[in-house]
Amino acid sequence: MKNPCASLLAEVRTFRQLHPEVRYVDLIALDIPGHFYGKRYPIDMLEKVAAGSPLKLPQNAVLLGAQGGLFKIGDYCFNDGDPDANRRLVPGTLKPVSWESQPLGQMLITSDGTETPIEFEPREVLAKVLERLQHKGIHPVVAFELEFYLFDKKLDNGQPQFARDPLSGDADDQPNLHIERLSRFSEVLDDMARTAKDQGIDITVITAEIGPGQFEINFGHDSDGLRAADWAALFCRSTRGVALKHGYRASFMAKPYLQHPGSGMHVHVSLYDGAGNNLLAAHQQQALRHAVAGCLELLPHCMPIFSPNHNAFRRLGATVNAATRASWGFEDRDACVRIPESDPRNLRIEHRLASADANPYLVLAAILVGLEHGLQAKRDPIAPLNEDSTSGTDFPLEMLDAVRAMQHQPVLRDKLGAEFVDVYCENKRQDHLAFQQEIHAREYRWFL
Repeated sequence: MKNPCASLLAEVRTFRQLHPEVRYVDLIALDIPGHFYGKRYPIDMLEKVAAGSPLKLPQNAVLLGAQGGLFKIGDYCFNDGDPDANRRLVPGTLKPVSWESQPLGQMLITSDGTETPIEFEPREVLAKVLERLQHKGIHPVVAFELEFYLFDKKLDNGQPQFARDPLSGDADDQPNLHIERLSRFSEVLDDMARTAKDQGIDITVITAEIGPGQFEINFGHDSDGLRAADWAALFCRSTRGVALKHGYRASFMAKPYLQHPGSGMHVHVSLYDGAGNNLLAAHQQQALRHAVAGCLELLPHCMPIFSPNHNAFRRLGATVNAATRASWGFEDRDACVRIPESDPRNLRIEHRLASADANPYLVLAAILVGLEHGLQAKRDPIAPLNEDSTSGTDFPLEMLDAVRAMQHQPVLRDKLGAEFVDVYCENKRQDHLAFQQEIHAREYRWFL
């Protein structure tokens, strides 16, 4: 982009012409737990930012815990003076917000691409991985798939209730894959898809999943990994907003019901060289085997990214298609790394382990580092599940064990950044400890 200021300024002015009713724009970015933070700017001030005025937010906003609190992490948060850090506008992301009661816009911001990027900002972590791969002549093409649940808008003593079938008024408590469920919930689902497209997201397939009120929406394959992760992040925000507008709650919580399937984030990744050749198909797919081996080797050390909270670990090994060991297989949905049937041009992996509430920037970064490591190490993987149904290697199933496995892993510290790994692990450790600080009613029932 020869003149980013001119391009951004044109984008803001065009938006103002198309949406003269919008007076404010939310400038938003994803923090470590995967929540949006930011500021609401008057649109005339946004035009000044687009023209080159500084855009600064507190650096430590990236470090917020799952409940929005600050943890002491090294010298951050309490011993650093809470400094501001530069952000920039992400071109092409200024879009209208249609689910709020008042006209509003939103636009992504990031520290990546600034003079002093924040080393532990999720988007910056992914940007560095993609830049390194590009220098190696490796060009990923990525597609996300996200599962989520619809709940009734009203909670029952804090507990979720099944979404009401708009046709019958009854709870949608019959888990199935019937196409009629898409028809019965078409009003809210169509609005979700339409709103996502208005955000620039390439929505493709919509599926009624197995759980009651559970659905999956897929995105198109994109050669820009940052944009693919942007889509996943923005989709979660718009979907929750649209659901509330229709009288539902939408949640990407990993395991809202113990007796029903959890929600996952499935990521399809293929790798190409500069000439457009599929690198995974090289040498009669030997490169694919090497890439899979790298993914499986690092997977046990990436569990705090793939299962980023206490609830996400509940999803593992429960009901269907959620593994408890690092495994792979051809056309096997019980595998963490699935190889869908395809021609050599479209050969890819489908990484199925991450929970739907994981941070999409970090999930993709971890997957790409695994693929990169495998292509470099050139080792063969363990047997696929198709050949040995018991094949697999163990990975941590509790957060503190997972953090210990991640923090000192040399490949992750090198390729994701040692500063990020230390900050992220401490954030997850503190979140886990904070979660333990509340006494559950069950404890009184069992032990009082």
